Amino acid sequence: MIVDGSKLARRMIEKEILEDLPGAQIQSFDKGEEAKRAIAAGPVDLVTTALALPDMDGDQLAAYIRECGHQAYIPIIVVSGDVNARLEKREISPHVTDYFDKGLGPKALSAFIRGYVKSEKHLGGNVLYVEDSRVVAMKTRKLMETNGLIVSHVVSVEDALAMLETAKAQGQIGFDIVLTDVYLKGGLTGKELLEEVRGKLGWNKGDLPILVMTGDDNPVNQSALIKAGANDLVMKPTEERLLMTKILFQLKVGQNVRATRQGKAAG
Repeated sequence: MIVDGSKLARRMIEKEILEDLPGAQIQSFDKGEEAKRAIAAGPVDLVTTALALPDMDGDQLAAYIRECGHQAYIPIIVVSGDVNARLEKREISPHVTDYFDKGLGPKALSAFIRGYVKSEKHLGGNVLYVEDSRVVAMKTRKLMETNGLIVSHVVSVEDALAMLETAKAQGQIGFDIVLTDVYLKGGLTGKELLEEVRGKLGWNKGDLPILVMTGDDNPVNQSALIKAGANDLVMKPTEERLLMTKILFQLKVGQNVRATRQGKAAG
């Protein structure tokens, strides 16, 4: 189900989804009330909604869906050009499963949605994983490796920075994505890792996506992580499918950004 006040936006999203997932059945609405009636009438597999609808906020629609017993657990994805501002203010409600920035384009959105309705495994990529809990690290590393990723695991920010600085000295980035906890062994935190990567090393969110796992539900602290340069947050305890969907999506976005840049350089 696609819910967006813009007819053009709905058509673009629908076009990309059908190209990526032939045979998908799509319901498209411009108003939240229309979507609510359709949800009540029968189940759907996934909902995308804008934040600003003509008759309500996307969060209101998400809250209604969660109240429908037969649809309480379906993925609800906010698609908006205002995502980063809302994230920094921590204004997206827990009713929403995930969020997508329209600025990344419809093709990226299609890949993002596919991660929920059709799991994309074995995309390939090198992950720098920063986690000091042995039990958590073993489980999460196995999950990533099962999905075809090459994982380098370290227990501190200091160790992670040493690897990234070595790669930088060799004219490389070294990894496709970083997955890090916030509080780790050593003197530095995950937030300081973000600040070093985005500042001293000079790699932006497209160069090196960084996913931060956190159990801190304080909106101020979450906002600080986003402002420091996190591509996304994963709340702990993590749900495996959600974690892998976020990892694979950020991997694809980063790979596309680098491929586009290389193509322009070659041209």
